[in-house]
Amino acid sequence: MFENDEDLKGQLRRVLASVEQLLPKAVGAVDWSSTIAANWRRHSFAGYLEPVDEVEPVQLDDLLGIDKQKQILDDNTRQFVNGYPANNVLLWGTRGTGKSTLVRALLNKYAEQGLRVIQVDKDDLVYLPDIFSSIKGEEFRFVILCDDLSFEAGESSYKMLKSALDGSVYAAPQNVRFYVTSNRRYLLPEYETDNLGFKMVNNELHAGEGVEEKSSLADRFGLWVPFHLFSQDQYFELVKQITSRLAAESGIRVEWNQELRDAALKWSHDKSKRCGRTALQFSRYWVGQQLLKRS
Repeated sequence: MFENDEDLKGQLRRVLASVEQLLPKAVGAVDWSSTIAANWRRHSFAGYLEPVDEVEPVQLDDLLGIDKQKQILDDNTRQFVNGYPANNVLLWGTRGTGKSTLVRALLNKYAEQGLRVIQVDKDDLVYLPDIFSSIKGEEFRFVILCDDLSFEAGESSYKMLKSALDGSVYAAPQNVRFYVTSNRRYLLPEYETDNLGFKMVNNELHAGEGVEEKSSLADRFGLWVPFHLFSQDQYFELVKQITSRLAAESGIRVEWNQELRDAALKWSHDKSKRCGRTALQFSRYWVGQQLLKRS
């Protein structure tokens, strides 16, 4: 088959190169004493935890208009880092209302007390047992963050998350809690036909199997924290505070007047929503424009 040893060596090198591409990246264990956040990186049929070099330095005080949500999640996180009973949390609601940013702000607040965050994408939930094995027994407290999570009809990866939340064979260790953000309260799509399965049992209304299946995953989160669009007054107040802060950081002063108000309102109409993200994006634009005029 091979005419000489050089042909054999060449073939072996090609085989080894192909196998090497399938293997996960050779990385050491994460040093959690100096790393506060990591991402799970999939590689072929395996994966590894990749430390995050820098975490956005957002603080709880930077998040405006969601005081109730901040208090609920802050209390739960404080319980968790202190070793007290704490819940898994589903943060659901409109895009851009500060769900994932709130989790990052809590990480910055409690990192010195041992809080760590591992972000896992939806498609990588099947690797949860591997992640658990790598952090089980660590002295730190880990929040598994699944950001912008939702499942479509026919997807089965949610069953791994369901098992991890339910205390089955794949149950999370005691030093792990899940913080999941989603635009959907039930994480699964809801259809009008789902309501056709309701029936009366002993004079009580019971949901059909389809609704029960879709709510069963969300029911496994002890806390549901809703995030909704702001009222116009809340949006204006948020724009006022953010523009003032950004202007002060740039060494200028921005006056809240009718021109600024009208521009902020038009921006929200163009974006078709009033939320924290829209207010921040407009404020960056407005303050940047003022700085350009002064340059």
